[in-house]
Amino acid sequence: MNYRLTIQYDGTDFHGWQTQEGRRTVQGELTRALSLIEGCEVVVHGAGRTDAGVHAEGQAASVRLRREFEPERLRAAINGNVAADLRVIDARPAPEDFHARYSAKGKTYCYRVFNERFVSPFWARYALHEPRALDTGAIFEAATLFVGEHDWTAFSAAQSDVKTRVRRVTRLDVSERRSSRGRGRLVEFSVSAEGFLRYMVRSIAGALLAVGRGETNAAAILHAIETGQRPHIITTAPAHGLTLVEVHY
Repeated sequence: MNYRLTIQYDGTDFHGWQTQEGRRTVQGELTRALSLIEGCEVVVHGAGRTDAGVHAEGQAASVRLRREFEPERLRAAINGNVAADLRVIDARPAPEDFHARYSAKGKTYCYRVFNERFVSPFWARYALHEPRALDTGAIFEAATLFVGEHDWTAFSAAQSDVKTRVRRVTRLDVSERRSSRGRGRLVEFSVSAEGFLRYMVRSIAGALLAVGRGETNAAAILHAIETGQRPHIITTAPAHGLTLVEVHY
């Protein structure tokens, strides 16, 4: 029977999603737990890979099991066999043709920045600490340039085996609020697209932060998109600020 899982994890102590020999990964932990439950080796398919240190609020996976499980019991069984930094929050039967990766229509990521002179212990693992002032007006202006279909060569990993780097970003929202828990300013970049390249969201976040700090401007961002050449001042933002929020089906 085919099952769809919705998963949350704190990516701090994982070497990313994909199974790697000798390293703790999300896919590896789920495969181990489900193989134990099923009594034989199983294959867990994720909606996409997340890199080491990246978190997930709504990652999706699919798995075929020979045995039929009541959804709540399957969820509880998986969670009983993994550590506390990984949780299946929903398990349900899925159509036979459902595949977590190939059935997905898009994803939403959020990059979070804690913008204060001090580091909040409540955000240290889940948001980039930026002590310098950020001009959110300039960030808002630059953010509009990323929406639409573009070649993302300047904003993705240099080494990639994809056939094309053209992707369509459907939405990019910039918001700021006061975190009552962290007692400071939290800036968030929420990005939705039909598909992403490796380091794409982190590169966009790095560019918007450079704009906010006054190190570059919207014109330079547009030039990078059009030419595929990224200015050296724009760096890829650290992994721990990034969270996979939702996979859209």
